[in-house]
Parts: sequence; structure tokens; C-alpha cells
Amino acid sequence: GRIVRDGNHKVIRIVEEKDATEAERGIKEINTGILLAKATHLRAWLARLENKNAQGEYYLTDVIAMAVQDGVVVETTHPAELGEILGVNDKLQLADIERRFQARVAQQLMRDGVTLRDPARLDVRGKLTVGRDVMIDVNVIFEGTVELADGVQIGANSIIKDASLGAGVIVKSHCVIDGAKIGASAVIGPFARVRPETVLAEEVHIGNFVEVKKATVNAGAKINHLSYVGDAIIGKRVNIGAGTITCNYDGANKHLTVIGDDAFIGSDTQLVAPVEIGAGATIGAGSTITRNAPADQLTLSRVPQASKPSWKRPAKKPKA
Repeated sequence: GRIVRDGNHKVIRIVEEKDATEAERGIKEINTGILLAKATHLRAWLARLENKNAQGEYYLTDVIAMAVQDGVVVETTHPAELGEILGVNDKLQLADIERRFQARVAQQLMRDGVTLRDPARLDVRGKLTVGRDVMIDVNVIFEGTVELADGVQIGANSIIKDASLGAGVIVKSHCVIDGAKIGASAVIGPFARVRPETVLAEEVHIGNFVEVKKATVNAGAKINHLSYVGDAIIGKRVNIGAGTITCNYDGANKHLTVIGDDAFIGSDTQLVAPVEIGAGATIGAGSTITRNAPADQLTLSRVPQASKPSWKRPAKKPKA
């Protein structure tokens, strides 16, 4: 519908495309379909609508002329850009609107000083708050409420949801961080998953293919390779070796694992919770720990190694 104005530039009516004259079709100001009116007025105008037009329809836009007749002032407002008033009738149009919205978000982030490796490959699906000198690589998704402090770097193809990342945090590529608080100068990933109720203190390292859930990991601790740490309290400067698992679930309930400051957990260790590892303790690689390990001692559990000199590897029988 074209917006028709009088000689004083006041709105007098809206004329729909099929009812417009050639001159009226040349009007460049159009109606978007968004209308705000007092309910008492609108009810009265709707009762007076008629369908005497080219399409035999009841035009809501006819209420504009009625308002003018009743001495009600009609004002217009104009969008800042086209995307604000585009309609959505199919998935293609929905995708177009979404990209327009994301482009505006990206532009504002860059005005705020954020480095985006590619502004066209960013999705913010919630509220994102950023500090200074933040860098975001391609295909990163932010969901919920996310806070990035000064100097944070987010690697490509990562998903950050409802999380707070402290100053200087580095998230390498292909990480998922959900419902966690990450302390300053921590390093996450690549290919790491940090799950809800996790708190990582400053300078914690969470490496490739490590999953952390509902755990407090204190300053300087490292979990660098192929491990699962859930329902745990990890002390300062603890080193957890590759393949370590906190066995927190007994099939019915979750149990807590506590590891004291400066403990060293050897690779391929299973810590069967509830269990406590004392400060400064060392757990030998390949151990299954089912009882508390004392501080400052080596604890290990292994089947004795044996070699059989007369043993021969089975061989396939020759085909007949």
C-alpha cells in the first residue's frame, strides 16, 4: 500500500496496489503493515470497514482515512534499514533476515574493537559482552549470556554458551564451553568440552579431547590429553596424565573425587569415587585407585608383569 499525503505532507490515507491509480503507484513511501493505535479507536474503525474495493477484501489500512476523518493525528516512522521491516514467508527469507541481523551484530562488535576473522561467519544467539582486544575466529557460535574479558581469543568452530571467560583466555579450535567460568590466562583445547558447573581458575590448561564436568580446577592445574574429569575438586598445580578418568557414577549416584595441590596423576589412571588423593601424591600410570591415596607418597596398583619365553603367537592354518 502507498502512503498518500496532502499538500501539507500530512498522511490522509493508504491505497492498496490494486486500487491505486498510475500516479499513486509512483509513490515511493509504502506501508509495512505495522500499525499502532488505541484499542478504543481501532474497535470503532474496524466496525466501519467495508469491502468495496478491487479485491473485495476488508483492508485494515482503510482505518488510516477513518482516523483522519475523526481528527486523530496520523504519524509515520521510518526504519533505519530495510531488514527491520522485511517479512518472512519461507525458510529462505528467514535465513536472509538472520544473516542481516548477524551482520549488524558483527559490525557493532568490530566498532567495539573486536577482531573478527570473517564477519560473515559469526552467530550470536543471545547476549555477548566483550572487553578490549578480543579475537574471534570463523564459525564461532555464542549462545545465552557470554562474557569475554580483555584479550580473549576464540578459535575456529567453537561453541560458547552461558559462560564467562577471564582476561587472556585462549580457546583453541573446535571447543564446546557450556555453563562454565574460566579464569584468566587459561588455555582450552583444541577439541575440548567444558560442561556446566565447571570453574577453571587462572592458568589452567585443558587440552585436546578432554571433558570436564561439574569440577573445580584450581590455579595452574593441567589436564592436557584424552581425559574425563567429572564431579571433582582439583588442587593447584596438579598434573593429570593422558587417559585419566574420574569414575564418578556408580549406576545410581554421582560421587566426588578430590585431588590435593601438586599431585601427579599418571596416564591411564582410573580414580573410583568417592576417593581423595593427598597433596603432593603421585599415582603410578595404569593404576585403578579405589581407596584414598596418602599425601607425598607413590601409590599404584598393577598386575605383575610377566614374560613367557616359550609362548608362540597363533598362526593361521594354511588353506587346503
